[in-house]
Amino acid sequence: MIETSVLVIGGGATGMGTLRDLCMRGIPAILLEQGGLAHGTSSRFHGLLHSGGRYAVSDNESARECIEENRIVRRIARQCVEETEGFFVLMPQDDPDYAEKWIPACAKAGIAIDEIDPAEARRLEPDLAPDARRVFRIPDSCVDGFRLVRHNAMSARRHGGRVFEYHEVTAIRHEGGRVCGATARDKITGETMEIACQCIVNAAGSWSGRVAALAGLDVSVSPDRGTLIVFNHRFTSRVVNRLHPSSDGDIFVPHGSITILGTTSTPASCPDDIEPQPDEVLHLLEIGEPLFPRLREYRILRAFAGTRPLYTPGNAQGRKASRGFHAVDHAGEGLEGMFSIFGGKFTTYRLMAERVTDLVCTHLGVTEPCRTAAEPMVPDPAPDVLEQAARYFPMPDLSLMADRLGDDLPDVLGRARARKENKSTNPLLCECEMVSFAEVEHIARDAGTHSLTDIRLRTRLGMGTCQGTWCALRTLGALADHDIALKKNPPEEIRDFLQERWHGLRPALWGAQAREMAFTRAVYAGSLNIDGALHEQEN
Repeated sequence: MIETSVLVIGGGATGMGTLRDLCMRGIPAILLEQGGLAHGTSSRFHGLLHSGGRYAVSDNESARECIEENRIVRRIARQCVEETEGFFVLMPQDDPDYAEKWIPACAKAGIAIDEIDPAEARRLEPDLAPDARRVFRIPDSCVDGFRLVRHNAMSARRHGGRVFEYHEVTAIRHEGGRVCGATARDKITGETMEIACQCIVNAAGSWSGRVAALAGLDVSVSPDRGTLIVFNHRFTSRVVNRLHPSSDGDIFVPHGSITILGTTSTPASCPDDIEPQPDEVLHLLEIGEPLFPRLREYRILRAFAGTRPLYTPGNAQGRKASRGFHAVDHAGEGLEGMFSIFGGKFTTYRLMAERVTDLVCTHLGVTEPCRTAAEPMVPDPAPDVLEQAARYFPMPDLSLMADRLGDDLPDVLGRARARKENKSTNPLLCECEMVSFAEVEHIARDAGTHSLTDIRLRTRLGMGTCQGTWCALRTLGALADHDIALKKNPPEEIRDFLQERWHGLRPALWGAQAREMAFTRAVYAGSLNIDGALHEQEN
């Protein structure tokens, strides 16, 4: 039996932000996540750090929350944000009257906008459509969801928080109308964990309805499915939005060397309904072409989908459902110590965590104020640390690695230094994302790492141009050379890793992408006989 004051269920941005807030206020807390961190919505969205402009007309309160949290996240999570700014573009197909509503709505929400000449916009973004009628600059940015969740976890751990990945909650216990604990199953070992606690925070996103049901409660949350496309080109340096009411396929977001187009909005059958389809890809291309006419000339790297946890009282669906968030104390329904936080957007995750933590503190009689908006999640590395790192890491841009690693940088640097002192090399295993062996070794030896996919989620290894064709083989070879074992044997690991990549490649398997996939298949199925090796082992 493990004892704590608060159990948080859900390892996405909101859950991890809640764990951080609780621990910074001195409240002992544990977080359980059924998969790896950022397993759900927090890693399956377009990566937009909203300015609020998208909601200025339809939900001005949400727009104000977005711009306020946008500024806070830029400050406390500098390593996770690329401050690109954004454009809102009025096209000939769009209603010009909407702009006249949008401009004062932005002012009301406190969002700074600046109209520029379309010709100037084209100079800044040469691939933008030449027939754009009006263009406004706005403080949109892009954010790395994987990294932000991990950095929240680092901060929470520094303040005493504990995190258990791959632990699925199977029961919530209560006595006399009060929460008293939960049961979780380790999905790797099958073992059962019993946790005693005074409070439970349900921050399970699209799964929050299922978690509430374990306590005999009902929350009006429905998963809404969104599909997105990843292009193997950064053909815009800014976030580009259509200036019209929220719709499918009207946001382009740059990330590193790629661009993401999204998203669709359709009711999902379940939270796990995340398989993108070819017709969705074609639909997004058609809708996205007015902003970037050369869109079909760019290679599609992959497609992916996720589910949003929409608050749906009265059976509202899709874009008609609220994008606001709701923090609920279930004491009014007869269960004290049970709290839920659902709905909202990634941009407002910290505010959502603060609101539900305030409810928990009231219940526990804790008066410590929230500090998450003031204190950075991870410190910037000292100049001398970066100077040392330059001696050991085979990459031109150390800031990329340092920003990704956060609190893990000293340990990874120590591994790289030790390798050089032992006259060993620290090779780059993934050139696309600049991931070296020292970083992979550090993560692979972590008790929470079980697969090559776990390594991918923490380093972005395999998420670049080759989609794992080269780095998967290199990484498993290097791990085998150093007697570092994952849960499965190397052939099975490669098969599972490539199969996961295949789910995103399949919906856009034409042109350059089809050729790339044929090459990957030739490497692994032809040259390395992966399927044959597995068949021999099974027999």
